[in-house]
Amino acid sequence: MLLFVLQSLVMTVLPVQAAEVHLSVAASMTEAIRELDAAFTAEQPGVTMLPNFGSSGALAKQLLQGAAADIFISANPKWLSYLEKEGKITKQTVRDLAVNTLVVVGRPGVVVNSLADLAAMTRVAIGSPGSVPAGQYAEQAMRAAGVYERLAADKKLVMAQDVRQALLYAERGEVDAAFVYRTDALLAEKAVILYAVPAGLHDPITYPVGLTVAGEKNGAARAFYDFLASPAAVSILEKYGFDTPAAAAAAPGR
Repeated sequence: MLLFVLQSLVMTVLPVQAAEVHLSVAASMTEAIRELDAAFTAEQPGVTMLPNFGSSGALAKQLLQGAAADIFISANPKWLSYLEKEGKITKQTVRDLAVNTLVVVGRPGVVVNSLADLAAMTRVAIGSPGSVPAGQYAEQAMRAAGVYERLAADKKLVMAQDVRQALLYAERGEVDAAFVYRTDALLAEKAVILYAVPAGLHDPITYPVGLTVAGEKNGAARAFYDFLASPAAVSILEKYGFDTPAAAAAAPGR
């Protein structure tokens, strides 16, 4: 552990030589990660960032099957813990990077005062709960509100491959509503936030980050991992609507 810390401190001081960093990142962090990559490479011009975006479950399975990855950022702890148990993630590098909020989006003018109002809709999009954390949170919230079984039985739930596809369905008007993260909703051009899902209805929405076994040996990957904790990185995350774990813990109602 001491050796890892000392190596990390050195990497934050010295420029990184030509190297590649493979990132596997939850789709909901696409824009934030692209700007973080740009900010990092502005300081480390010899580094090439190679991000791969998708649902956390799909990315975890890709990594398990041998896909190149130095850093994994999941939209919930489940998939990162899964990879850690499989020996793919270095345990001591795992930490929470950001916090998000679940919302329901749809066409302007649609009124949603509670999740019970979804029962009157025809189509509601969620990320597939089997692999998409946003879908898992949405299912938890709807079950807690007592509407999931009815919507599922009436075949009103539209499963999306990731949270961005759920947002796209809402943007196109192909569904009456969609469960997405607040950070995704802020990027929408047509869909608007109809309802903020109470945090008590689902597990906390945290984004853990960790270095893979290969990434721990990659000096550029370690440097980017450290950069993610810097004030500059925190500012970029907040710009895209993410909270830091510390800020979320201090917020009223949490």
